[in-house]
Amino acid sequence: MNVLWLYAHPEARSLNGALRRTGIETLAELGHEVRESDLYAMRWNPVVDSADFTDHAPGERLVVGAAAKHAYETDTLSADVRGELDKLAWADAIVIQFPLWWYGMPAILKGWFDRVFVKGLAYGIRHPELPGRTLRYGEGMLAGKRAMVVLSAGSGGSAFGPRGINGQLDQALFPLLHGTLWYTGMDVLPPLATYGADRVSDEQYEDASAMLRKRLAGLGTDAPLAYRSQNGGDYDDDLVLRPDHAPSESGLGVHLHR
Repeated sequence: MNVLWLYAHPEARSLNGALRRTGIETLAELGHEVRESDLYAMRWNPVVDSADFTDHAPGERLVVGAAAKHAYETDTLSADVRGELDKLAWADAIVIQFPLWWYGMPAILKGWFDRVFVKGLAYGIRHPELPGRTLRYGEGMLAGKRAMVVLSAGSGGSAFGPRGINGQLDQALFPLLHGTLWYTGMDVLPPLATYGADRVSDEQYEDASAMLRKRLAGLGTDAPLAYRSQNGGDYDDDLVLRPDHAPSESGLGVHLHR
């Protein structure tokens, strides 16, 4: 497989940095090809502006979605965005690694998605057979690719359990797992977390490394999260889950097949 390792941590000597090295070494040992986007090392600009669209006329009102789609279709995106799109097109799978900050990604990583997941590629694709529907949530230009999130969290693992104060991890990550990766059509593997990141012992680090190696060995074969597809019949015309699915239930969990 071709694997893009998308990494967002400012310190190479961190826990994340060590796990990243283990992960890339493991993928190479397994025979995979790896390309990296180390966003802090690249000094990646996370801010969308008119400079992303090289033929955007100065002084013209910027409508980001329309400008991004035009630039994508005419190959007039900025060079840094085009470079990341080339990596994304090349990849069969993407590993997204970051520390969990304020229940989300570091801003530099959020900005990667803002700038790289452009209209015409990641969203805004009309369904050829269903008028008014788009190819998303299980369909789209990125369908067939796999994605796995690898993250660290400061809290202990029990705090991310079913009754933990932080909420269940897959639900805390719902905007990324479901609203970004599944939205664009990718098969999303369960996330892998290392908890208590600032106080990991040598033994705990070895356990985390072993788990990462195990999960990477299954990158191409492990079952993804069983999210419901938008256009598979589970949702009505208003994109509300039909009452015969998960009846009398609500919340994020209803969007997973039981």
